[in-house]
Amino acid sequence: MAAIVTGLIPILRTAVDTTTTYKCRSLWFGFLCMRLVVLFVAEMPWFKLDSDFTCNTTQDMCTRGCFNQHFDKPVMVAWNFFFILLIMSVLLMELFASHLRSAAQKRSSRQRKTPGELEAQGKSVSVPESEPPGKMVIDLHKDRGTVGFYLLSNVLRIMVEVWFVYVLLSWNLPKVDEGPFKCKSGICPEIHICLVRAAPEKRMSIYALASVSGLVIVTSVLFCLYSIFHYLCKF
Repeated sequence: MAAIVTGLIPILRTAVDTTTTYKCRSLWFGFLCMRLVVLFVAEMPWFKLDSDFTCNTTQDMCTRGCFNQHFDKPVMVAWNFFFILLIMSVLLMELFASHLRSAAQKRSSRQRKTPGELEAQGKSVSVPESEPPGKMVIDLHKDRGTVGFYLLSNVLRIMVEVWFVYVLLSWNLPKVDEGPFKCKSGICPEIHICLVRAAPEKRMSIYALASVSGLVIVTSVLFCLYSIFHYLCKF
């Protein structure tokens, strides 16, 4: 639980910072939080994968050889890697929004005259009280480049999630979607019968992750279509 709270803090801190916002910004950060919670819960049945793998042999070397042969592709490391890629796809738009805000502040500062310049022109100057910086809302109707970058962020998110679903259903699910299986490793020439315990919980964790990814994919595709027809087609 401490790990999930630690992971949620920076995401929530960035999400509540509304100095610069854009279309559905809160939705994407909401998906990140939901994905992190589901990822934490889904990894729980996999924490003791080595002890859940048993074979009808008393030799640990043979069991480990069959384990490496059966689980020949990464599981939790791959899941965490794809979560990092998902965060990067969201932060990409955050970096672009920060760039737009910085550029807008520079343009605004150039348009203001300094008190020294006004005094040189013989005008009285009253120093206003400092105000907190205003909230900047990115208008996607005004610039094709901004819309294109927003679409790029969504397309990258779709690609990451489609790849992740492929890994879940092609790499991980077949390894726990079968009953006892025969194993013959290079270390032990004998044929052993092996079994992965708690297979239903492991399958359910894969289904949960795939469901969240499917929801992100559908939402991102819909917003890509919406952005194309609502913003690009009206230029």
